Amino acid sequence: MTNLRMLVAATMLAITFSTTLAPASYAQGTVVIIIDEGRILADSKAGKDLFTKLKNIETQINNELKAPRDALEAERTSLAAQVDGKTREAIVADAALVARIEAFQTKANEFAQKRSLLQQEYAATEQKGFVDFNTAIEPVLLEVVKEKGAQVVLSKSQAVFSADTVDATPAIVSKLDVRTPAITVVRQRAPAAPQ
Repeated sequence: MTNLRMLVAATMLAITFSTTLAPASYAQGTVVIIIDEGRILADSKAGKDLFTKLKNIETQINNELKAPRDALEAERTSLAAQVDGKTREAIVADAALVARIEAFQTKANEFAQKRSLLQQEYAATEQKGFVDFNTAIEPVLLEVVKEKGAQVVLSKSQAVFSADTVDATPAIVSKLDVRTPAITVVRQRAPAAPQ
């Protein structure tokens, strides 16, 4: 009976050992490469070009907002000086002041809407730029995968450890610089409001 138990235990051990060893031996023949998406974006000519163009569009939007923002700030300061020291009843009794406050509030609301619209435009522009960048990377990545005979591509941010020898980032950056040194970035516009 003891021999039978030993035989069953040995068989179970052999089965367990072979099932744990099989994936490991299979994985040894698998070519894995690692890519660092952040470095591709930061180091490539296309990524640098994308960031420069997005920064220029952001500056353009900020410049569009500057004049109305400055005018609102000047109006707010003027109104604050005019209501300083007055009671609520005194302010309500001054029809011209109430009209100025209401006009200021209307302008402030319009400015907030414009700022929100421009933020949406920038977000759409940024998203489109990154989509176009990723579209440019795809054929380069596939070429590098084919050259290296890789069956698995991992993101460096998801890997616990990776040797420099499996990092395909420099090859991707190099090929991307040749193929796509720039990304076309066009400011996206929100549709006109219905009238």
